[in-house]
Amino acid sequence: MSESEPDIPASAAPSEPSPELVAYQVSAETMPLRVAPRQRDWMERTPDRYAYRCLPLVIANQQGWELLSPVDFEAEWDGGDDKTSIRLRFDGAASALVQPHFGSGILTFATGYLFRTSPGYNLWCKGPANAPKDAIAPLEGVIETDWAPYPFTMNWKFTRARQVIGFERGEPIASVVPMPRGDLARFRASVRPIGLAPELERQYSAWRESRSRFISDLDDPESQARAQQWQRAYMLGRDADGTEFPEHESKLNLRGFTPWPPPRC
Repeated sequence: MSESEPDIPASAAPSEPSPELVAYQVSAETMPLRVAPRQRDWMERTPDRYAYRCLPLVIANQQGWELLSPVDFEAEWDGGDDKTSIRLRFDGAASALVQPHFGSGILTFATGYLFRTSPGYNLWCKGPANAPKDAIAPLEGVIETDWAPYPFTMNWKFTRARQVIGFERGEPIASVVPMPRGDLARFRASVRPIGLAPELERQYSAWRESRSRFISDLDDPESQARAQQWQRAYMLGRDADGTEFPEHESKLNLRGFTPWPPPRC
């Protein structure tokens, strides 16, 4: 650094702007948007809501933003390949956003938006995480939304014919997750014996022994394991030695879509 250049503390250095995700409205009717929530109806119904003890499941629930069905309707596929093989029955006025556009048992949702991301980001459009639906499955797509001037659709594929499928108004039908383009191709994937990482092997062995004792102790009504019911190390972001990982995430705090014009302070 030359004498004429000030020594700027790291905390004062200009930070990079936050990447953006913009939903441009391209039709009069659009799908409601929301931050993906942690709750799932089926998880709420598990005994003592134990499904929420699985942190990877809960974090996956919260990845991205969801698009919601604008109407209540039912769909049924007769097994054919023609577009007319899917019949739609709306509870009220029909929505132009819901159509059997492609045939082959594919139900199509238009979003009403053209999505735009910051340079270098794709948009992964998929079904809502951990939200299974009988007899129909969401299809997924990755779109280069930093340059493409084209909207995309969300599609669901029937997996069983002659089954009436209901979608409720406000039910999530898609989630969108920005992802840096090219990141996966930079990974070097390999398989190695765990003995090549002695410290990791030690911690794994300690966890395995602790886990075996815990499961065995669950049969003892007087044991601490029985009272505790489940081990919380990963939930708390702690390794086998009890060291906490400072960047551990137990929940996500995504920002919702800001309406236009933005509200005044």
